[in-house]
Amino acid sequence: MVDESKIFVLKRNGEKEPLSLDKIHNILEKACHGITGVSVSDIAMKAHLSFFDGITSKEIHEALIKSAADLITDNSTNYQYVAGNLLNYEIRKQAWGGMNPPRLYDHVVKMVNNGYYHEHLLEDFSEADWDKIDALVDHDRDFQMTYIGIMEYMTKYAMRDRSAKTVTPLETPQITYILAAAISAIDTKKLKDIKSFYGTFSEWDLSLPTPIMAGLRSPTKQFSSCTLISSDDNLDSIIAAAGSIVKYASKKAGIGIDASRIRAEGTPVGREKAVKHTGVVPFFRMFESSLKSCSQGGVRGASATLTACLWHSEILDILVLKNNKGTPDTRVRKLDYSIQINNYLYNRYIKKQNITLFSPSDVPGLYDAMFSDKEEFARLYEKYEKDPKIKKKSIPARELFSIFATERKETGRIYVFNVDNVNQHSNFDVPVTTSNLCQEITLPTVPLQSLDDPNGEIALCTLAAVNLGNVKSLDDLEVTCRNAVRMLDNLLEYQDYMVPAAKTSTMKYRPLGIGITNMAYYLAKNGVTYDSTEGHKLMHDTMEAIEFYCIKASIELAQERGPCLGYNNTKWARGLMPIDHYNKNVDKIVPNVLNLDWEWLREELKKYGIRNATLTAMMPAESSSKIMNSTNGMEPVRSLITNKPNKHHVSKQVVPEFMRLKNKYDLLWEMTTMDGVIKMMAVIQKFTCQSLSTNLSYNPEHFEDAKIPMSVLMGDILKANMYGLKTLYYHNTRDGREDEVTEDKKPEVKQENVPTAEVHAEEACDACAI
Repeated sequence: MVDESKIFVLKRNGEKEPLSLDKIHNILEKACHGITGVSVSDIAMKAHLSFFDGITSKEIHEALIKSAADLITDNSTNYQYVAGNLLNYEIRKQAWGGMNPPRLYDHVVKMVNNGYYHEHLLEDFSEADWDKIDALVDHDRDFQMTYIGIMEYMTKYAMRDRSAKTVTPLETPQITYILAAAISAIDTKKLKDIKSFYGTFSEWDLSLPTPIMAGLRSPTKQFSSCTLISSDDNLDSIIAAAGSIVKYASKKAGIGIDASRIRAEGTPVGREKAVKHTGVVPFFRMFESSLKSCSQGGVRGASATLTACLWHSEILDILVLKNNKGTPDTRVRKLDYSIQINNYLYNRYIKKQNITLFSPSDVPGLYDAMFSDKEEFARLYEKYEKDPKIKKKSIPARELFSIFATERKETGRIYVFNVDNVNQHSNFDVPVTTSNLCQEITLPTVPLQSLDDPNGEIALCTLAAVNLGNVKSLDDLEVTCRNAVRMLDNLLEYQDYMVPAAKTSTMKYRPLGIGITNMAYYLAKNGVTYDSTEGHKLMHDTMEAIEFYCIKASIELAQERGPCLGYNNTKWARGLMPIDHYNKNVDKIVPNVLNLDWEWLREELKKYGIRNATLTAMMPAESSSKIMNSTNGMEPVRSLITNKPNKHHVSKQVVPEFMRLKNKYDLLWEMTTMDGVIKMMAVIQKFTCQSLSTNLSYNPEHFEDAKIPMSVLMGDILKANMYGLKTLYYHNTRDGREDEVTEDKKPEVKQENVPTAEVHAEEACDACAI
């Protein structure tokens, strides 16, 4: 029995007061109020509080939070809300100094003066403006968040001193959302626009990526999640690309590097035939060093995917750069790799022919033709094959693709860039040669010859994702899509640009990437699966609505502000929309029956043009899934309750509506084939301007001797290409360990044979993981 009179608690203000068990009980009663299936006494007992004189109130509260979080099981999932409520009390005490919110204007002044918020917040809005905005805030919405959501917000998104050892947030979620809404409406500053944006953000109709959620009110004005940088085949261009990587990697962007033009080892350099090129690997290592020289403001480490061509004469060396063999001198493990493949090369695999490898510098016109003219590519390729003067290598296509598929399986991190699908089914009349870190962004780039090159183009894409879990009627999507388009387009004007080529490209095309999240829950609550005809039809109609309403919103912006400067370089200028140039093989999955008035929309497009050359892209959404307690992106769930660690904490996440829908969810590792997933992604791709972060996942238990056959691996890659998928992202293999999704970590590359100094924790891109 605790003698309360002999124990004093040290409060946050330094004062002491007698221990009060009633006070602790009252806090737990409040946290559990209205929540079924939870017990105040169970939380108190599990806390195992060993009271001692001088114990702090913070220590008591943290013990209660941990106790509630530890009680989350498949039989008592609602403890996630109790732990969330307790954590909410804690974050309010830390950020507000108590349970009552500060006046918003006073909070903004304090944060601007302390250097956490951008001074524009006080320049663009008056004190009276802030008081009106303050009246819009519903702080009780914070209590809709689960434990994992609040933890994710505190560690990743809340403004705080990131140099401090302890996580001490200086704001609360609703303050973050209202400030994001105010800045997003910077073009009009109208209260009705701020209110609409705030509702869309805070009620989770739309999820925001890390650069926006963590940075929008900060002095760092860079909100584009994805950066695509191309290098030409000369030293000045390579150095400019490396410099651009440093600038954007330091500002929360995930990087895509197109290095496919760089010539092969041993190729003559310039006019001096005696000077031989060192090959691609030293320059890849240079890009790696540029990338890893940066930490993204204490939020995460920088990451990049490098694009290379399958017919490059060093491809056999490139494909193994990620694996655990070799030495640090022969490997570049801290980059991921995406391989450009066109239908001509796939056909060589199908016909069991050879593939000839060249240095791009030795075959004039071949590289450009690969992305712009497939007939010309075939003509030049066969011409150069027969030319005895050109240095080349020949390898059976089956052998080369086997090496490619094996490395993809073993590392999980060799990606696919389907050249013909990317370019035939894009919105652009100019070639697209590369993608971003997570493979959902496909935009034109022009290699820089210097950091100040006025003719270079670095592609940026600014993201958000529609929360399908909140969709009750497809008509609901119009407001969400309109707000997403207007908000993101406004940010293109508001943000800074690290390199002139990035601003040039962004103002030219104004590309947006609006995706979807919570799809597994959406399918479950509608009683359909990834491999069902009904599921494919549901997503066909849903994606049609999203694409239609996004295009409509962008046309409205063009009517108000004018079309993007590069409008004439797009298929939009010819009156063509994604419904006109998708891969028609999708019609074998779902008949092409459209529900909305596309011909009316086409007439509006012809009248006004379009503000944004791209509008949709399907990114991963792992980070925001924790904030909103949703299933991430388009992915099937691995399990109904998942341990999700990052570098600050390990938390349990429970799928939405666990008790009602637990038998309706499609579980990833129970899928015996990827056929349903591939077809579902193809349906989504039909209505997607850019690409999808499509993962293919395999459980060895479903295969003889627990070995995934090459016929399955290559069959799925070919099927994805046939149905029009532009890219493939991760290859996931279940390895028998507990199914954890580590937010900051990509699928692990086996490291057992790597020297200790080479072992590293590789971090995913939270920017486009939203």
